[in-house]
Amino acid sequence: MLQARRLGKELVVGIHTDEEILSNKGPTVMNLKERVAAVDACRWSTKSVPCAPYVTSLPWISHYGCFYVVHGDDITSDANGEDCYRYVKAAGRFLVVKRTPSISTTDLVGRMLLCTKGHFIRSLPAVLAGHEGSRDPEKRKHMGIEMMKRIEDYAQDETGLKPYCKVYQYSDSSEPGQAVTSLSNTAFDLIVDGQGPQPGQRIVYVDGGFDLFSSGHVEFLRQVAIREAAISRDAASSEYSATVPPSAYVVAGVHDDAVINRSKGVNYPIMNIFERGLCVLQCRYTNSVVFSAPFSPSLAYLSGLPFGRPDAVYHGPTSFMPTTFDPYTEVKQAGIFTEIGSHAFDSVNAEEIMQRIVNSRASYEARQRAKGDKAVAEQAITN
Repeated sequence: MLQARRLGKELVVGIHTDEEILSNKGPTVMNLKERVAAVDACRWSTKSVPCAPYVTSLPWISHYGCFYVVHGDDITSDANGEDCYRYVKAAGRFLVVKRTPSISTTDLVGRMLLCTKGHFIRSLPAVLAGHEGSRDPEKRKHMGIEMMKRIEDYAQDETGLKPYCKVYQYSDSSEPGQAVTSLSNTAFDLIVDGQGPQPGQRIVYVDGGFDLFSSGHVEFLRQVAIREAAISRDAASSEYSATVPPSAYVVAGVHDDAVINRSKGVNYPIMNIFERGLCVLQCRYTNSVVFSAPFSPSLAYLSGLPFGRPDAVYHGPTSFMPTTFDPYTEVKQAGIFTEIGSHAFDSVNAEEIMQRIVNSRASYEARQRAKGDKAVAEQAITN
């Protein structure tokens, strides 16, 4: 979607129905409403179009004012084995972008079904520097450079061409699992520069694992934006100002893989910190991301943020981490904690998605096999 957005001034995203996907590809993990919410939250999406046909026709794209159709460099075929984009290709209205490497729905489903942990990252800075991984040193270095480039790309603005999100790597020398109590042993390293807060803009902090980033996370962040917009309007009204203060500057802290695994066990998180960070970065409701954020955001940690102590700390109802303590005790005592209540997607989290896969294991295993057979056929078409 980022690559597609860079090719034009607007990006219209067609989303197939559950029935169309089942017929042509296999069972979905997310339903249509959940997938529409995800597309609408992507910073590079201009408009989503639900119920788009699986085989793209010229009248359909012309109806929405689109001249070109963009897709990855992999072939997509329908249930009959025919190219889904044959009509737009014949008309010279098809553009190809590089397929995103390393992750797909198929990969994620495989991790869930096999309960693997090979995707975990111990230290993101070490991976980006080429020091961590099973590949040889030269390949590790190349992989780290590519991953850093993707972080920079995902931090771009709605055009996909200008810096937007500031990205930090947090580190501290305290014992694992301990709350940050002093600024002397902490550091926020800026790894991608972007736009900082504007004068008068409230600073808001949110944090979490954001595993299998989905509609539950999206709606939580959207509700934060709505709540903060209302606060801005109220402030302008009370001050009789002719201008409304800018919406809040949202800083999102993303926990390490080890932090999440200690709390959830099994093979959580299903997505590693790099993948989860990219998901948070592409969301239109975030302005800055802090990798390796602590599980408990103490006042000392929050005061050390490059933007200063936030005006508010928000948390949503989608977490399922079993804990023996309240990680938000300090921010609650400081009076800056706000909880977002129930919403339309409050039950959609990593555990719920995992349960969907487990409950329909036979169907998804069949989907995995079919994907493999289909890939062979599609490769034959390419050749």
